[in-house]
Amino acid sequence: MERDGEPLSARPALETEGLRFLHVTVGSLLATYGWYIVFSCILLYVVFQKLSTRLRALRQRQLDRVAAAVEPDVVVKRQEALAAARLKMQEELNAQVEKHKEKLRQLEEEKRRQKIEMWDSMQEGKSYKGNAKKPQEEDNSGPSSVIPKRKSDRKPLRGGGYNPLSGEGGGTCSWRPGRRGPSPGG
Repeated sequence: MERDGEPLSARPALETEGLRFLHVTVGSLLATYGWYIVFSCILLYVVFQKLSTRLRALRQRQLDRVAAAVEPDVVVKRQEALAAARLKMQEELNAQVEKHKEKLRQLEEEKRRQKIEMWDSMQEGKSYKGNAKKPQEEDNSGPSSVIPKRKSDRKPLRGGGYNPLSGEGGGTCSWRPGRRGPSPGG
């Protein structure tokens, strides 16, 4: 069973010699640097996982930007919807302002009418407080109708410059701190 003039036993010997050399070399390398290799493989795995998630997020952002740039119709529709919402809110605000102005005009007209009635009643020599009733009160004139008092006629209890924290104008209730220094009697 010889082939090409070489014995069979010679070929496996060379292969076993190569395997022994490989085993010794790899074994000594793992024995010397084994833990370093394991830790570096774990570190590379963790770094690769972190970078891959960041790269995926970066690619997704780029795709979103491209999609937004490619679809100007969506951007235009969004801006039109925003402008329509702003216009609607502005119209509601304008309507509220108009209602408020109308209410103020009615109040001014009512005050003017009451002043005219008061002046006419004073010219006739009558009491102007009893005659200056509102139209609703004229319909319900009876013993249960009461004219509300105006609070603006009252004078304030104190002057406008009164401040209880200033220490002025208090009178007998002023607090003074005690003497500084050591206590007497020691």
